[in-house]
Order: sequence, then C-alpha cells, then structure tokens
Amino acid sequence: MTASAHRQAWQKLAASTLRNLPRPNSRPPTAHCGLVFRRDASSSSSRLWSQTQKAKPVAIARPTTRRSYSSGAPPPKNSNNNIIKFWPFVAVIALGSGGYMLLVNRRKDMPTNPSAAALPAPAKSTPTFSPKDVTVLFVLGGPGAGKGTQCARLVSEYGFTHLSAGDLLRAEQERPGSEFGDLIRQCIKDGAIVPMEVTVQLLENAMTETIKNKPSAPKKFLIDGFPRKMDQAFKFEEVVCPARLVLFYDCPEEEMERRLMERGKTSGRADDNAESIRKRFRTFIETSMPVVDHYEKEGRVVKIDATPTPDSVFQTTQERLTKALGDKF
Repeated sequence: MTASAHRQAWQKLAASTLRNLPRPNSRPPTAHCGLVFRRDASSSSSRLWSQTQKAKPVAIARPTTRRSYSSGAPPPKNSNNNIIKFWPFVAVIALGSGGYMLLVNRRKDMPTNPSAAALPAPAKSTPTFSPKDVTVLFVLGGPGAGKGTQCARLVSEYGFTHLSAGDLLRAEQERPGSEFGDLIRQCIKDGAIVPMEVTVQLLENAMTETIKNKPSAPKKFLIDGFPRKMDQAFKFEEVVCPARLVLFYDCPEEEMERRLMERGKTSGRADDNAESIRKRFRTFIETSMPVVDHYEKEGRVVKIDATPTPDSVFQTTQERLTKALGDKF
C-alpha cells in the first residue's frame, strides 16, 4: 500500500471516530467517589477533575439540667419525714423485747418432764459392791437363745441369784404408781432399749435387796439380758460392780425365731410376735454384739453353742465355767 493510501485510511478512521463522539453538554457530568468527569466541548478526550468535599462541624447540644454530682447547694431535707420514718423501727424493737420477756416469764412457770427429771443418774467415785465380795456374771445371747433356761439350772446347782433385766423392767411397768411404766411398756413393744439409767438402778436395787434379805446366801449374781449396749456395761461397772465374766449363748436366728413363736403360744408376752421378734434380732446384732466383742478382747467371754438340747448346753456351761472360775465358782 502506498503512502497516500495509508493517509486516506487514517483520515476515514478519524472522521468515523469523531462522528461517534457525543455532542457537547449532551448529558450531565458523572461523579464517582468525589471525582467529576466533564466533557470538554473543545476536545474529544475526557479530563479528570478532583474535588475535595469537606464535612461541616455539627454542634452538640449540652443538657441544661444539673447532675446529682454537680456542685451546688442540695435541696433542703424535711426533718419531720425522717422522724416519722424512724418511729416504726422503735415500735418493732419494743414489741419484740416485750414478747421475749413474756415468753421467758411463762417458761419459768412451766412444769418440767417428771420422767426425765426423775431418771436416776448416780455419780459415784467407787462401785457399790466390790468384785472381791460379789460375783457378777453377765448372761448374753439373742432373744430365744435359752438364757433363762440355763440361768435357772445355774441357780439350782450353784446358788446363784438370777436377775433378769427384762423381768425387772416388766415388773416395774406393772408396779402401781411407777413413773417409768409407760416408757418401759413402749420400749418393750417397739423392741427398743430402755434408757440406761432406769435399768442400772433397777438392777442395783435388786442386788441390794437380795443381800439385805439373805445375808448368808452366796453373793453371786447372774444378770440375764444385760448389758445390751456399751454405755450400759460401762455405767454398771462404774457404779454397781465390775463383772467377772460374760456368758454368751450363741444361736442361729432361725432357731431363735422358731423357739419364740412356740413360746408365744402360751407365754402371753406382748413381744412374742413376729414383728417384735425381728426388731429384737436387729437390736441385738446392732447394739449387743459390740458388747460381746469388747469383753472378748479383754478375755472375759465364755462362748457356748446354744443350738443343742438344754441338757447338752448346760453340761457345756458347767465345763466352761469350771475352767474359767475354778471348781467352786
């Protein structure tokens, strides 16, 4: 292509471009992000103009009211209102104090529990009886183990005095005017243990009466069904007399229940029923077995199998006591 041909082609392209350009002021300027584009009528190109927009300051209105922490004289207080608000507290304190004093004065006139006040609580520096003069054997075993049967044989053969804690308690509850009758009756019915002070005092009274009425009789006592708790054992040995030995008749629970149910047919005892028997079993295991364990550690327990016949059990009892206490026990 020749130079003239090239020139003509460029001229046609330029003319075509100029025809396609928009007319001056044909549309408003376009603004983007603060930059304004304008078309210059005298030129076919666009020029970029930068404009800076400044924000006008905004005035913030301040509160005209006074704050609580601002300086200035506080509003005057109404002293009459304070006095009125104070009097209710004075009235409440006065009423409470008066009610308390009234309660104290009324309690002074109230009677005390006669049973609790009359419970004997001996405090002695030495026991009533010396173990050199008096022999005491505790006889323990579950209900129905045959303690009473064996004690009766020992009384007949060796001159012991048999004191049953249960019999003494039952006699006391039936004694006219007894202050402990209702308490003992409820404890026996529930299979519970009668308060220690009552039982210890009844045993001491019985021993004292026996020695007084039979001065020439051997001073040997079988205390049946006692102690049933450790505190009873400690209290008895502290205030009455230390025990020489504990005769423990061991018997399975099933055999004891069978014996008691059979005895209940003719005994007429309120505690010879299935419910009371099971309660007595639990009480013996929980409270009396620790007593046996305590004396066994001290070497003062003679344990005898109470399952065989009464004659066989008594023969074993004789042999064990002879070994422990000698021929003339």
